[in-house]
Amino acid sequence: MTAPSSYRRGAAGFGIFTLILVVVFTSLGIWQLQRRVAKHALIAALNERLAAAPEALPQPSQWAALRPVSDEFRRVTVTATYAKLPDAMVFSSGSAVRDDISGPGTWAFLPARLPDGEIVVVNAGFVQNTMQDRAQQDRVAAPLITGEPVKLTGYLRFPESAGSLTPKEDPAKRLWFVRNHLAMASALGWGEGGKTVAPFYIDLESPVPDSGIPKPGPLKVNLKDDHMQYAITWFTLAVAVLIVFALWFRGQRRIRSE
Repeated sequence: MTAPSSYRRGAAGFGIFTLILVVVFTSLGIWQLQRRVAKHALIAALNERLAAAPEALPQPSQWAALRPVSDEFRRVTVTATYAKLPDAMVFSSGSAVRDDISGPGTWAFLPARLPDGEIVVVNAGFVQNTMQDRAQQDRVAAPLITGEPVKLTGYLRFPESAGSLTPKEDPAKRLWFVRNHLAMASALGWGEGGKTVAPFYIDLESPVPDSGIPKPGPLKVNLKDDHMQYAITWFTLAVAVLIVFALWFRGQRRIRSE
């Protein structure tokens, strides 16, 4: 029996729709596999940087050439003096790169002066349960500001951007919710007098204060790698759509032959 034109149009339309879904789902699966390869390369690169021996901090003439993609998490060492300037704190509920940090608290950000006068901002470590307590933060930061040079070892990090749901900073409390040291420097006058503030900050690894607070420490890569799971999901959906179309087409042919 010859199928009516309406049946042929319906079958063709459903077939085209199925083909589009298969192409889309398959493309998404391939894209996830490509992202997995890129993620593995990134994890390997970051682990290599974190495991490397610390190098001397790049000279100020090299700062403009530093980029997050090539320089984030580089271990560096530098001798600097914590400046007698207001510190800042960044509220956090934990850390994605520190296994020893959990629960609420703040990161203590302090400006440090290099021998030639430039400013490098240092994340001196985590203060547990600070919970936006400015008085407690002042007690923590004050012992670090001795006026004496200190050899610092840590990791190059670059400023974060605030999201649409990020609370607004409170300059009066010197409280931020993202690690944007350049915004802190602008609000708190860390670069006054024409001194250059480095475009990166240093996540401190050592030295650890005698009190242990703030708490610096080594970083560890903990990037999520769910791309294979996502790829399998997309490929499974592509196969499922093909099966649904095959069953529908088979059922329609049976109905037409009766």
